[in-house]
Amino acid sequence: MGIIIALIVGGVAGWLASLVMGRDASMGIFWNIIVGIIGSFIGNFIGNYLGFGGSIQEFSIMGLITAFVGAVVLLLILNLFQRGRAR
Repeated sequence: MGIIIALIVGGVAGWLASLVMGRDASMGIFWNIIVGIIGSFIGNFIGNYLGFGGSIQEFSIMGLITAFVGAVVLLLILNLFQRGRAR
């Protein structure tokens, strides 16, 4: 059951991050899920470094926020490489 919740939370976090970063038109649902899941790993790494964090394998608001922040960081990095600017 944890993998299904991780896919749903990762998809929502990736979709929200793509809306904030202005990349929603170029990304489909598959890439939103991938960005959200990779973003959750980045967010958990940042959160554990700062002393907080959340898991996406069980639904919680902190896990969603952590995955969202990590996905935004991931899209910032991708924008730097693809477009030459952060936004």
